[in-house]
Amino acid sequence: MFKQKHSAIIIIPPAILLGLLFFVLMWDNVQTETYEIERFSNASQTIRSPITIEDEGETERRTREAVQSVPDRYDISEEVTEEKLNYVTELFDAVDKFYEEQDEEMNDDNDVPPLTDQDKAIQLKQLLSNEISNELSDQTLITFLSQSDEDLNQAKTVFIEALEETLDRGVRTENIQTAIANVEQTVEYSDFNEELTLALNDLANFTVTENSFFDYEKTSQARKDAATTVDPVMIRAGEVIVREGQTITNEIYEKLDLVGVLDSERNIFPLLGLGLLVAIITLFIAVELYRNAKENDWNMKKVAAVLLISVVTVFLMKVTSLYTSQSNQLFFVTPIATAAILHKLLLHERIAIKMAIFYSIIATVIFNGQIAGALNVEVGIYFLVSQVAAVGLLSNVKDRYAILKSAFGMSLIHIATILLFIFLSFEKYTWMDIIIQGSFGIISACLAAVLAMGMLPLFESLLGVLSDMKLLQLSNPNQPLLKKLLTEAPGTYHHSVMVANISETACEAIGANGLLARVGAYYHDIGKTVRPQYFIENQVSMRNPHDFMSPKKSAEIIISHPYDGADMLKEHHMPKEIIDIAMQHHSNSLLKYFYMKEKEENPEVEESDFRYPGPKPKLKETAIICICDSVEAAVRSLKEPTEEKIEAIVSGIIRDKVADGQLNDSPLTLKELTVIQFTICESLKGIFHSRIQYPKEEEN
Repeated sequence: MFKQKHSAIIIIPPAILLGLLFFVLMWDNVQTETYEIERFSNASQTIRSPITIEDEGETERRTREAVQSVPDRYDISEEVTEEKLNYVTELFDAVDKFYEEQDEEMNDDNDVPPLTDQDKAIQLKQLLSNEISNELSDQTLITFLSQSDEDLNQAKTVFIEALEETLDRGVRTENIQTAIANVEQTVEYSDFNEELTLALNDLANFTVTENSFFDYEKTSQARKDAATTVDPVMIRAGEVIVREGQTITNEIYEKLDLVGVLDSERNIFPLLGLGLLVAIITLFIAVELYRNAKENDWNMKKVAAVLLISVVTVFLMKVTSLYTSQSNQLFFVTPIATAAILHKLLLHERIAIKMAIFYSIIATVIFNGQIAGALNVEVGIYFLVSQVAAVGLLSNVKDRYAILKSAFGMSLIHIATILLFIFLSFEKYTWMDIIIQGSFGIISACLAAVLAMGMLPLFESLLGVLSDMKLLQLSNPNQPLLKKLLTEAPGTYHHSVMVANISETACEAIGANGLLARVGAYYHDIGKTVRPQYFIENQVSMRNPHDFMSPKKSAEIIISHPYDGADMLKEHHMPKEIIDIAMQHHSNSLLKYFYMKEKEENPEVEESDFRYPGPKPKLKETAIICICDSVEAAVRSLKEPTEEKIEAIVSGIIRDKVADGQLNDSPLTLKELTVIQFTICESLKGIFHSRIQYPKEEEN
């Protein structure tokens, strides 16, 4: 049994060894593999990226291409456009004005000689601004003056539309000639006479000018926007860098160097991360073992069971991971629920749930496809659901077949979890894929149940761990020792059953193992079968043999029954906990009746001769049986067991045992003793309740 001051020292070394085992098994799941590769050689195998990292060189190249693809931004000057259109309007308006003035002069003076073409050009220039008169030739002006009003109006409309359209598109220095040609082409398609066409072409050379100017701010902003739209080029963990037989180009070589698979020195940081993870898990396991050792009075065998189950479970996961890939999903077959079943049956439900969490975390690393830095969350969820389901479905275990029955429920939960993964996935699955993966879940549940049933006796025998399943087997009335007790000492058998009922209720009230108390109580007086007639509950229609014996001899016979029972239990290879209950259930109590009887004849009698040699109870369950054994016998002796008498006897017996130091070695607290006293009283009141006194028939 653990001593509180020594339990940590006993737990820490095995926990450290377990952590080292975890570290070794997960080593290759976080360590990056390196390769000896030369440029322009052929890859001997397919190499995947062990990490997720940005390819900064490729990102920079794409950003540069995006920036270069942005055309220069130009700002079209509306002032220049409006100015040139005004010049055209001014020219045609000046021509109209010239003819109006000529008509007025001819009306005022009919003797005015006609003007020559040169004179007309000179007068027209006087009506035009200097920019127009300086740029247009006299021949162009004379041509406009020689056209009819209809041709001029049509020319004005066509030219202004063509010029406005060209200027609105923007005219830059490098495309001025193209813009002029576009206007000239529009004029040529308008069927003007040759002279007017030439004049309009001359006007186009004057009015079509640069009006689109480079805008640095807009261009710079557009390039910035283009650069921000480029997403970083990421190399994902698990992404194929080069396939087997493919040539190692400079680009591929740089990627291999970037992800770190060409380094001759291994990266130590993943190992540090793994060490930290293992240290945290191991610390939690050690704390949980220490807490259970202190609260539930574990022995070293139960700690060994936890560690051995952990070793088997992690090895099982590691072996399965070697055959698991993204295509086969074999992790669904892993019978991970075996660990949860064993933990619950051999130890406790709380330790089963907590260890399930630890195993699931470890599985996320082991099943990461040996991609450093990756965690397979899907496996972790599946394993956790499987183990929690196993613990929940084993709520009422009466025999080993309960494990097989729970396999059916686990199968349904496995299938539901697998369907959940399928429906949440963006990948397309066929009905055959669903059937295969669902079958994996069923196989996992069945394997878990079978392995648990097969490994349970192994743990019970090799480690001596007493499971609830074993206790249920020992509680079967057909057990040889119980049949012997029933046939040879029926009174003791009935007494043992009563003590079992009361003890179980009291244990459950304080959180102790009620099943252990019940089974231990069944066997605690098995030693009375050696000489059953010397115990009063078996003396039916016979004189008490002790009436013919000395008190000292009687005491020797009574005191020997716990140790006779322990010897019988050892011969039948019973669990140590049951043997200890049989040996310790009387502690070192005093046989007061025979002691006082001997003292009447021999005042110098030694009290130690009438005390049980012990040992004192070490377990809570044994201490409770010790109390219930005395209480049941005392209450049975009452002729009229009222509630007040029961409470007085129970409190008196507990008080005497505490005062006599019989419970000093047990971990029971005063608060727990108060709860035990109340629970025993309630149980006894229900058993020894008041009964109706039936009237007797009067005699004639």
